[in-house]
Amino acid sequence: MVKMVVLLVRKESLSYEEFLTYWEEEHVPLVEALPGVDRYVTSHPTDPAKSAYDGVAEVYFEDMETLGAAFDSEAGEALLADAEAFSDQEAGEVLYMSEETRFTAE
Repeated sequence: MVKMVVLLVRKESLSYEEFLTYWEEEHVPLVEALPGVDRYVTSHPTDPAKSAYDGVAEVYFEDMETLGAAFDSEAGEALLADAEAFSDQEAGEVLYMSEETRFTAE
């Protein structure tokens, strides 16, 4: 299992609430349309005014080949173009991670 972790910074022209609304209502459905996506998790800061990032997105795939194919697809191109509508692409960070669960609480 691999995941792409995106540390999001909103565009300066958007309030935090506008950023969240766009992300949840417009962008999330585009993520769901990616071929091969297994899971999508979003995290929001508990105190946005004190956070370096406005949100974190985790997009899970079986492997890096599947991830690459997803973003090379038409759906992937549309998703990347849409990200520019609400997030500052220069200020954010993207990490590609291999995830292994070590334990889960019962």
